[in-house]
Amino acid sequence: EPLPPETARVVEAAVAAGIAPRIHHFPEGTRTSKDAARAVGCDLGAIAKSLVFEVDDRPVLVLCSGDRRVDEVKLAAVFGGSRARPASRDRVLEITGYSAGGTPAVGHDRVLEVVADVSLARYRWVWTAGGTADTVYPVSVERLIAASNARWQEISTRE
Repeated sequence: EPLPPETARVVEAAVAAGIAPRIHHFPEGTRTSKDAARAVGCDLGAIAKSLVFEVDDRPVLVLCSGDRRVDEVKLAAVFGGSRARPASRDRVLEITGYSAGGTPAVGHDRVLEVVADVSLARYRWVWTAGGTADTVYPVSVERLIAASNARWQEISTRE
């Protein structure tokens, strides 16, 4: 069956970045890290969450392991801002072109600054969102970081 248009955009961006994504579709949904880990049968930490935050009024993308929580104080400090907050669902869609719960690491409507939490470095391979709340694909951490143009930072705490 044809890919949803959002997923087709992710595939196109991933391929352009040197990734050959094998999209996995889970009708039961992969909206949360726990759902995704259960669906693919991996460690919770091997789910790479793509989260949109606003540091003051500046949208940024954070890649973080599924078993970690973004520390908003650390995130604000990394960007030299005074406060960081998760973007609202409406803002996520407006900023990235994707719905929260399916936000990918690549293929956004605009270029975003991206940071990757060091928690992801525990893994060689992770699963990341395919543009919808029921699609994911495996990718090497090295390629994910390169494709998303992320820089490593320590910005999380344990869930």
